[in-house]
Amino acid sequence: MSESEKTYTNGEITVIWKPGVCIHSAKCVQGLGEVFNVNARPWINMDGSGSDQIIKQVAECPSGALSYVRNEKISKAAG
Repeated sequence: MSESEKTYTNGEITVIWKPGVCIHSAKCVQGLGEVFNVNARPWINMDGSGSDQIIKQVAECPSGALSYVRNEKISKAAG
């Protein structure tokens, strides 16, 4: 991950934001304002909506500045 990339997680998924790539179309803010709010810090609130809705909105990013990864679930084997 580049130093200019910012990550935000809810445990299930992690959203990656590349500010240098962002064209400020505001599609994220207009589409899912409870998660993407430029007036808040941090500006991405992963608790604002469910993972599926966040994934759908990230996919709408026209510049590719927003992306996501699914976090691996680590389970402990019964021993």
